[in-house]
Amino acid sequence: MTSKGLTAAQAKAHDFIDFVNASPTPYHAVQSAIQRLTKAGFEEIKERDPWASSLVPGGKYYLTRNGSSIISFAIGKKWKPGNPVAMVASHVDSCTLRLKPVSKKSAAGFLQVGVETYGGGIWHTWFDRDLSIAGRAMVIDAEGNYVQKLIKVERPILRIPTLAIHLDRSTNFEPNKETELFPIAGMVEAELNRTGKTSKEEDGKISELEKVSADKEFRPLKVLSDRHHPYVVEIIAEHAGVDVEDVVDFEMVLYDTQKSCLGGLNDELIFSARLDNLGMTYCAIEGLIESVSSPSALKEESTIRLISCFDHEEVGSTSAQGANSNFLPAILRRLSVLPAHHDSSSDSSYDKIREADLDIATAYEQTLSSSFLVSADMAHSVNPNYAQKYESDHRPEMNKGTVIKINANQRYMTNSPGIVLLQEAARRAKPSKDSATAAGVPLQLFVVRNDSSCGSTIGPILAAALGTRTIDVGNAQLSMHSIRETAGTYDVEHAIRLFESFYEHFSELESKILVD
Repeated sequence: MTSKGLTAAQAKAHDFIDFVNASPTPYHAVQSAIQRLTKAGFEEIKERDPWASSLVPGGKYYLTRNGSSIISFAIGKKWKPGNPVAMVASHVDSCTLRLKPVSKKSAAGFLQVGVETYGGGIWHTWFDRDLSIAGRAMVIDAEGNYVQKLIKVERPILRIPTLAIHLDRSTNFEPNKETELFPIAGMVEAELNRTGKTSKEEDGKISELEKVSADKEFRPLKVLSDRHHPYVVEIIAEHAGVDVEDVVDFEMVLYDTQKSCLGGLNDELIFSARLDNLGMTYCAIEGLIESVSSPSALKEESTIRLISCFDHEEVGSTSAQGANSNFLPAILRRLSVLPAHHDSSSDSSYDKIREADLDIATAYEQTLSSSFLVSADMAHSVNPNYAQKYESDHRPEMNKGTVIKINANQRYMTNSPGIVLLQEAARRAKPSKDSATAAGVPLQLFVVRNDSSCGSTIGPILAAALGTRTIDVGNAQLSMHSIRETAGTYDVEHAIRLFESFYEHFSELESKILVD
């Protein structure tokens, strides 16, 4: 038991809840990851810097791209160029609504905000929720540089109202995403009273030309207060800690202000937003950290232990920082040729050591051929009210262990060698820290019905790009893509222990699975 009387599994679930509550956007999720990695001794590096002289076997590092994707890794002290890399990959984005570049709207006396759908959300679940905004703002600092500031407005300021049942007796609720999904942000009259503006000013009847002629400054785009409600811009500036005129642009999304929490009669459930896929992102981060927590963890290690957490999975992953970019391949290429540890007092020259290790020209291909990728994205739990929607022999349950996802049409990348490896890692997983459970963690299997569509993950994208052996896994959850999802309290620790064991035993297990 922990000092608060919680089991280790319960403590991890509470810590996960803190992680989710602090991470309403991919930018915040990456910052939350950085805080945890930094505390665990990982050092920041940059893609634009040289690595050969600064990265060393035994070192722990992380880097980001666009502030919304992160890769972190620990290098074994017995690393040599061309050796394998053990990887767990996840994504940090979730289905949401994003403020349009011009979001300022009003109708029937209400202030409204224009939003754009991101991903395949269950949009009717966003109605009648207490919503706010979060994201990043680009601001000018004192030196004239444009810097990123993370924004999270804690109080509810937006709401998407449903139409009263008396006015619509339709049995199906399928709102039009362009005309019926605009949140209300308040009343026009209240805003006029707050600012003392005239209706002409508020309605935007003072033209941009008039403003330009007044301040004599050319503006390629309309000012932010013309594109968005001025009070929205003021709130963003306040949370960024800058003056309104220093806010140059921003990317804001909506999020539900209701906090994540434990639920169920015995706190066996997690009620939360963004379980898909902060659930597996958190477990990947903690699994890596746990695997290197001992001072001697990397002493006999010959591989690199790596996590990659990508943005934009929910919209296809094709971006500069998505899984379909060169982010992970570029990092692996650079890592594959990192020199092995050597005694600086030795008479052998650096060049001779490199030649002795292997032909550097093929190090990248050798690394890819012997590496392994665990694609970690949440899985479907059986829904008791719709049990007929699931294949009768493949109905994952929450709190019964991480789910191995299989699809004959390659929507998931799982095959037998991967199952053998992960099953052995699960068998060898350490007991829970409070010794309330035995060694090993359970696993489950999932396939969709033949008459049902199947989702996909970053697994196929990365497997095709890298040629690396891959398996798709995830913890079971309900209501995937809803604004409020449900998962199992104890599966958080299950996945952490699984990933920790995967990292610790990969070197040995990889050499015993004799399939090219």
